[in-house]
Amino acid sequence: MAEEPLFKNIDCLQLYVPDLQKGIEFYCNNLGLKILWKTDSAVGLGMANDIAEIVIQNEREQQEVDIKVDSVIDAVERIKKAGGDIVYGTFEIKIGKCAVVKDPWGNQYVILDATKGTFITDDEGNILGQNKPG
Repeated sequence: MAEEPLFKNIDCLQLYVPDLQKGIEFYCNNLGLKILWKTDSAVGLGMANDIAEIVIQNEREQQEVDIKVDSVIDAVERIKKAGGDIVYGTFEIKIGKCAVVKDPWGNQYVILDATKGTFITDDEGNILGQNKPG
């Protein structure tokens, strides 16, 4: 019997922008994305289908793909068993756990879960609190 797929969906594509406000102007005002949430160093932007986000951030000058899993702890073990490597983690994030992993061919990506819940935001995307998981 085949195992359940480990990956649920692409959570986000992170893109570096040196100026978040200029990033908001480009992606929201010109390309039609909407602000879902924001912090001092990142802004989550919603696309048409609301499944995945574009996250613009000003901390790391590289692109990053984040993939959602049910449990990072379980996913790390399954990835190692399959022949992948753990580059960094697991570590806590605001909504759950995270790890940086690599497949046998050197492709690196981030896995994360939302075991702590999702953000509650106001109309401007300011984080007000957090929904509990479940």
